[in-house]
Amino acid sequence: MVRRGQILILLLFALFIAEDTILPWLIPDAWQFRFSPNLTFVVILFVAVYYSRHTALVLGLVFGMLHDIIFYGSMIGAYSFAMGLSAYVMGLVFHSPRALMPVMMSVVLLGSLLLDSIIFSIYQLFQLNHQSFDWALVEYMVPDLFLHFVFALIIYVPIRKQLERLQKRVKKEEIA
Repeated sequence: MVRRGQILILLLFALFIAEDTILPWLIPDAWQFRFSPNLTFVVILFVAVYYSRHTALVLGLVFGMLHDIIFYGSMIGAYSFAMGLSAYVMGLVFHSPRALMPVMMSVVLLGSLLLDSIIFSIYQLFQLNHQSFDWALVEYMVPDLFLHFVFALIIYVPIRKQLERLQKRVKKEEIA
């Protein structure tokens, strides 16, 4: 029997794989350099708000490290740190099992901006990035915000229902 937590992990792995295999076919070639979709991070933000910020922290660290190893070889640990920290902070500030859609969309926008800002700052600190923050904001942060927002709108209802069921199951196991 497959548990809901395992389904969530499988979904995150599927999204992680889709980010580099399916999405480049869907995004026009002229826009390829502007988007770096991070769909797993959007789902991790849902986990942070509707389930647990600690679980989101661990998922952010694990899937961030996968991003560091597979996609971004310049520096190991930047994405892991940024995804874990931003997911934890968003879960700390906005944790509510009954959060409404506008709240969740705000979390996605703020979390994505926080993630990109942390990564930009880390790369700027170690002199791997030589552009200004204004350039980065216009060229790739805002397009990523838009893509993450649209994806969050698409998955809002199914992910929320799955996380509510997972929360109920955990509470039943704690009582028993």
